[in-house]
Amino acid sequence: MKQEHEDLVLKACGAKSLQTGAKIQTLWSGYGEILRVHLEGCDRPSVVVKHVMFPQNQKHPGGWNTDISHQRKVRSYQAEGHWYQNYTTNEQCRIPACLAVQSFGDEQLIVLEDLDVVGFPVRKTYVNNAEIKACLSWIASFHALFLNVAPEGLWPIGTYWHLETRPEELEAMSDQKLKAAAAEIDSILNNCRFKTILHGDAKLANFCFSKDGLQVAAVDFQYVGGGCGMKDVIYFLGSCMEEKECEKRVPGLLDHYFSELRKSLDEKASFPELEKEWRSMFAFAWTDFHRFLLGWMPGHHKINKYSKRLTQEVLNKLKQSQSN
Repeated sequence: MKQEHEDLVLKACGAKSLQTGAKIQTLWSGYGEILRVHLEGCDRPSVVVKHVMFPQNQKHPGGWNTDISHQRKVRSYQAEGHWYQNYTTNEQCRIPACLAVQSFGDEQLIVLEDLDVVGFPVRKTYVNNAEIKACLSWIASFHALFLNVAPEGLWPIGTYWHLETRPEELEAMSDQKLKAAAAEIDSILNNCRFKTILHGDAKLANFCFSKDGLQVAAVDFQYVGGGCGMKDVIYFLGSCMEEKECEKRVPGLLDHYFSELRKSLDEKASFPELEKEWRSMFAFAWTDFHRFLLGWMPGHHKINKYSKRLTQEVLNKLKQSQSN
């Protein structure tokens, strides 16, 4: 790290010295890296530093190296910095404490609490039912906490696949029926009565687990913003289950999410009305993400029979509503 970056970390943590540790991961498309930094002379043994570096030459894995793609990423890191500086959660939807956010020209540093140190050291690529429910409980608590909260300084509409930010992927779609219906599906989701703040990228890889797998914390808030809670739910479920599992398990897992949401809500909303609306949005949210995948990576493994069935259901509903 540069000296000015080290100085920021030392000041933010009240540490006397630091040592740069292992790289945790490279950021998407070569936009920087996430590092663990070891500290001495303070009460934190380590912190995690998200070091964003806007590249001169982008290296998108799918070949989407365009100005639209670049500007979306720049905006996403601005939103994430604003999120960590201006929003807080509670123990039911734990996130890392933010110690500092600062820009240095074309670079940005976000200094975060090390979740490994405070009880969330496990990352999973496969989860059992209890662990899926732990993540859904986090999502429900998060949605309850921010129900009817305006996403000021965040994305007006959360999720990284939001239609307005993905014109190139829409244009690339070969499914003409879904392509023609994309704007209407987007509008139905955006105009739902009950809105919350969405994590926006609530995949399994962005959850950190306790050793027993029953408690989780979440990271990566680049696409945090407003919208219907079902968007986070469908994206998470699709990130950890194959199509046959979805067919069998989604109904019970949706019941768990809504049970947890009801417990967390207190008197914030008329829960029966919220549940009715968001359940009716489930297939629309799933179809919305399916639309993105068809344009972005038509050979993606998540384009499966389950997704196609839900998409056909949505298209049939839209056709019926137009004929009435």
